Amino acid sequence: MNFSSLVQPSGFARIRLFLALSRTPHGLLDMATPALGAVICLGTIPPLQMVFLGLLTAFAGYTAVYALNDVVDYRVDREKIARFGLPASMNDLDAVYARHPLAQGLLTLREGLWWTFAWGMVAFVGAYALNPVCALIFAAGCAAEVVYCTMLRVSALRTVVSGGVKTAGALAAVFAVVPNPPLLFLVVLFLWLFFWEIGGQNIPNDWTDLEEDRELDAETIPVRFGTEGSALLIAAALAIATVLSLFIYWTTPAKLHPAYLPGSLLVGVFLLILPARDLYRERSVGSAAALFNRASYYPVCMLVVVLVSCIFAG
Repeated sequence: MNFSSLVQPSGFARIRLFLALSRTPHGLLDMATPALGAVICLGTIPPLQMVFLGLLTAFAGYTAVYALNDVVDYRVDREKIARFGLPASMNDLDAVYARHPLAQGLLTLREGLWWTFAWGMVAFVGAYALNPVCALIFAAGCAAEVVYCTMLRVSALRTVVSGGVKTAGALAAVFAVVPNPPLLFLVVLFLWLFFWEIGGQNIPNDWTDLEEDRELDAETIPVRFGTEGSALLIAAALAIATVLSLFIYWTTPAKLHPAYLPGSLLVGVFLLILPARDLYRERSVGSAAALFNRASYYPVCMLVVVLVSCIFAG
C-alpha cells in the first residue's frame, strides 16, 4: 500500500481520525472502570467537584494510553497493513472511526506524538490534583503500555502486562476517593479486573489477528497455545473474574445491598461466561470479536449494579 497517496481529510473528519487514534468509543466505555473502582470503594458517588475532575482525568488518561499504543506500534502496524491490508472492521468496537489512522498515513507520527503527549499531560496533572499516588499509577500504566507493545515478538506473557495496564485506572480512582484503602480490597479489585481484561479483552483481541500474527512471528496467547488452549484460558479467566466480582462484596469498605450478588452474577454470566462458551464451541474470529465487544460493556453494567446496590443499602 502506498501510504503517501492517501487523501488527507479535513475539518471534523480529521478530528475523527484523532479520536480513532485513541479508540475513543472504547475509551468512553473504559471510563466506567475507574468510576466502578471509586464507587465500589466509597459506597456512594464522590463529591461533584471530584466527579468532574475524575471524568476529565479518566478521559485524558484513556485517550493518551490508547494513542500511545498506536504510536509505539507504528512500524508494526504499517508492516501489517502493507503485507495483509486492512482487516475487516465491521462490528469492531476499536475501529468505529478508522483502524490505525497513524499506520495508514492519515495522521503523521508527529501529530500522533503531540496528541499523546498533550492528553498525557492533562491526565497526569489531573491525577496529581486528585492524589499524587494517582499520578504515579498513571505514569506506571504508561510505562507498562510501552513494555506491552515492545513485547509483541518477545513473549506471550505480554498479556499479563496488559492486565496490569487495564487495572491502573480503577486503582488510581480508589486512591482518589480513599487515601488509605484496605489492602485485601485492592488485591481483589486488581485481580478481578486483571482477569476480565485478559479473558474478555486481550486474548480475544489477539485472536482476531491470529493469522497475521503467525506470519509476523508475533508472540501472543493464540499464536502460542492455539485456538483450543486460548479458549480454555479465556473461559478460566472469565470464570475467575465472575467469582471475584462476588467476593469483592465481602472485602469492600463500602456497604452494598445483598442484591449486588445476584446482579453481579447475572452481568458476569451474560457478558462474559456465555460468549466465552460460544467462543469455545465455535472457535471463530467472529465469536472472538463478539466476546470482546460484549465484555467491553462489563464495567458499565457493573457500575450500574454497584450504584443500585449503594442506593438500596441506604
